[in-house]
Amino acid sequence: MGSEKRISIVRLLTPYWKTLTLGLFAALGSAIMDVLQPWPLKIVIDNVLGSKKPPAFLAANDPVTLLNIAALGLIAITIAGSVASYFQNMLMTGVGQWVMHDLRTTLYHHIQRLSLSYHDDSRTGDLTSRITSDIDTIQNFVTSTLLGALIDILMLIAMIAIMCSINVRFTLVALTIAPVLFAFVYKYTHRIKQASRAVRRKESEIVSRVQEVFSSIRVVKAFAREKYERDRFKEESMESVELTLQAKSLKARLSPSVDVIVAAGSALVLWYGAHLVMDGTLTSGTLILFLAYLGKLYSPIRGLSKLPDTFSKPAIAFERIQEVMDIEIKLEQHFDFRAPPFQGLIEFEDVTFGYRPDRPILKDVSFRIGPGQKAAFVGPTGAGKTTIASLVPRFYQPQSGVIRIDGWDLRTVTVKSLRKQLGFVLQETILFRAPVWQNIAYGRPDATREEIVEAANAANAHEFIEKMPDGYDTMVGERGVTLSGGQRQRIGIARAIVRNAPILILDEPTSGLDAASEAIVFDALTRLMAGRTSIIITHRLATIRDADVIFVLKDGRVVDRGTHEELLDRGGLYAELQSTVRSRDS
Repeated sequence: MGSEKRISIVRLLTPYWKTLTLGLFAALGSAIMDVLQPWPLKIVIDNVLGSKKPPAFLAANDPVTLLNIAALGLIAITIAGSVASYFQNMLMTGVGQWVMHDLRTTLYHHIQRLSLSYHDDSRTGDLTSRITSDIDTIQNFVTSTLLGALIDILMLIAMIAIMCSINVRFTLVALTIAPVLFAFVYKYTHRIKQASRAVRRKESEIVSRVQEVFSSIRVVKAFAREKYERDRFKEESMESVELTLQAKSLKARLSPSVDVIVAAGSALVLWYGAHLVMDGTLTSGTLILFLAYLGKLYSPIRGLSKLPDTFSKPAIAFERIQEVMDIEIKLEQHFDFRAPPFQGLIEFEDVTFGYRPDRPILKDVSFRIGPGQKAAFVGPTGAGKTTIASLVPRFYQPQSGVIRIDGWDLRTVTVKSLRKQLGFVLQETILFRAPVWQNIAYGRPDATREEIVEAANAANAHEFIEKMPDGYDTMVGERGVTLSGGQRQRIGIARAIVRNAPILILDEPTSGLDAASEAIVFDALTRLMAGRTSIIITHRLATIRDADVIFVLKDGRVVDRGTHEELLDRGGLYAELQSTVRSRDS
């Protein structure tokens, strides 16, 4: 499984090999035109201004005609090079954009499929940074750096071959600095990559900090912690500045050092070439040609020598993306079987689970909920109530034991077919920035307008929705901040009604609501639960008096079960909780 998710530049580019090939030909054409560009100047100096006989491929002997040919040749070469460069840029930009699209969607899909355990331990800002800035870095690498390095290599090969054909010894003199240049840059390779990695890591931390604070802005303002958060952000930003300056310092030292080495090589070639011209071994045009090639030669050498720096950012981006892709989907899927329509019989058999292996939350929990029954789970905070609600949809995998629905071990059915038959109303209904009707139909996008309105009526939401500026087409603020808690819960109930699932999971659905809102929401919940198997997690014991069965949890175990009256008659923890609630309410 891990090998199938390995990311490589070859694998990313393979689907676009045709476009890539065209881009390569365009790059090759651009390189050839670049190599030919100095030749018209050589012809003018040697054959028009000088007395050297023109090359055999130029039939004209008249200096004026040669001058015209050279001038037209220069224009033709420049135009051809520009056209090739245009197509090269367009084709490679297209490839880069599609590679970015493929990689981003693959990574996004993979992250969505990772377990909630992974998301619980991860920072949203860091994942966002990997999907955005890291993939942008790879896209820039494909668009610019990759083909640029290839062009530099082609240019080097072509120019060295031409220079050797003219004068091998002169070419060797021109290339004497190449080993020095590469050796010098190699020294900086590892340090630059480490510095770049540290900068990227800090940038992700800053994105995570911003995301965390902005998503909790009401808490920040409520406790007047703006200055504290500003200072924390300032500290991390300062660390980012220091790391960036360290990385830039390394890069800044590299560039001028390379320029000095190149200048020394150019001076050597100029000195040696001038002596050859004075000795009559070399023509002036050939020296000019060599000097022109020298400028072009050191440019790709300089570019290739900086490849460690240039490649460090995409290499780090690849590493960061691969870290996520290497994380396995931690769901034991023994069979690829789609669950049949459920009747609603839920069974836990000796289930043990902990968010950390050494700290179990549930310990050998066993219970049975019949089809259509309304089952409630009560107990002190931390007893494991919400954990049970999270195990039914396989948000987490139990460490031991079996969970069944209608006799089917949940590990033997696909997660999608399981969750399609579950409805949820949670303590905090999360709404998206979308019209009200889309939020209601989120769990069943093919729902008709009539079904959406009918569900809203059943959830006691239709009246307040109709009073909104655009009714069901009103845009909801991010996470539903433009609505009250009671309104959000009623839209959440409407969402569950539209889904029409045979099993409902209600996790503290009336928590945090005032008495009036709670009454409206509870009325809607009563209609929602009719005829469905319902799991209710709650601290408000008044809302579960008519439950068919109540399970009492303590320290991760089921310590009692029965109806409201049976549990009160037996005394025990349930009676204690009931007494505590009455004392608090009075």
